[in-house]
Amino acid sequence: MTDIIAAVVDAPGAPFDVRAITLGDPGPGEVRVRIAGVGICHTDLVAQAGWFTAPMPAVFGHEGSGIVESVGQGVTKVAPGDRVALSFLSCGSCACCSRGEPAYCADMTPLNSSGSRPDGTTPLKDGDRDVAGAFFGQSSFASHSIASERNVVKVPEGVPLDIAGILGCGVQTGAGAVLRSLDCAPGSSLVVFGIGAVGLAAVMGAKLRGLSTVIAVEIHESRRALALELGATHAIDPTAEDAAEAIRAILPGGVDAVLDTTGLPQVVDTVPAILAKRGQFGFVGIPPAAQIDLKLPGTLMGAMRNGWTFRGIIEGDSDVDGFLAELMDEYLAGRFPFDRMVARYPLSKINEAVADQHAGRYLKPVLIPGE
Repeated sequence: MTDIIAAVVDAPGAPFDVRAITLGDPGPGEVRVRIAGVGICHTDLVAQAGWFTAPMPAVFGHEGSGIVESVGQGVTKVAPGDRVALSFLSCGSCACCSRGEPAYCADMTPLNSSGSRPDGTTPLKDGDRDVAGAFFGQSSFASHSIASERNVVKVPEGVPLDIAGILGCGVQTGAGAVLRSLDCAPGSSLVVFGIGAVGLAAVMGAKLRGLSTVIAVEIHESRRALALELGATHAIDPTAEDAAEAIRAILPGGVDAVLDTTGLPQVVDTVPAILAKRGQFGFVGIPPAAQIDLKLPGTLMGAMRNGWTFRGIIEGDSDVDGFLAELMDEYLAGRFPFDRMVARYPLSKINEAVADQHAGRYLKPVLIPGE
């Protein structure tokens, strides 16, 4: 066992408590990583609130990156000293994994949100008490993490290691939604509702793909401004004007693709009014608890007559190794500046970072252990 520092949630809805706990050694197929940085994602906050099956106390965090310290039996993909980013875990053997679609792994839920390894154990302890770990195969709100060989990706020199982990969830989700899930055509149009990390990554993905019209719908002025800098052609404040009317004024025939990152019913309900013939609606946002059973918009007949496609998206349909490497190459070429969305905080300030993110002060907090 190794002494580490981690942000522990002791009960559903409790604040993060940064304290010393212990981490076990890597087992077969596992690696131990000294965390250089870890992003805060909305999914971590949903887990903190108790929505997932992981028991409490628990350590969350699933956008980690750092240095491999040791490896378990059979690991060949990485070695001690390697720079790595961590992503979601998949089984590698089900039908979807075999087709290169690990985001839809048959065991996606138990592998990533149960709070334990596949064998039911957790690598974390607080004294004699188990602490739920292995969240998204990592639990990286900590100074050190146990991950699987399958969900680590090497990070080349030139990519800032402390922020590389945000590629492993939020960034790949947004960029992948445009580049992979919806596979938006060059010259087409896109509306993105919600310019958080996922939405901004979608805007940057749209610029990479060469879309002609990219509309960002966002309530915070600073986020609209950043979206315009990084690829959006238009930005709409939905508190100042009717978003659907503004979109139709820009694109009278409707938009080719809509991506919703908010899960808000009032956003989803606008889709039939703005989607063009043969348009696509992609959605990644988790609805609020009171609307968790939110239905798809419009009617069956409307969708049929217009040839619409509705597409649920997980992790941007990423295959992890291939897509994260692609995004890092684009960053190194100066075409995907994901670092522009980051604000760094010490791990000890995690609750402050969460509050600032909620208030819209910063777009993507990244926690730095040891500061």
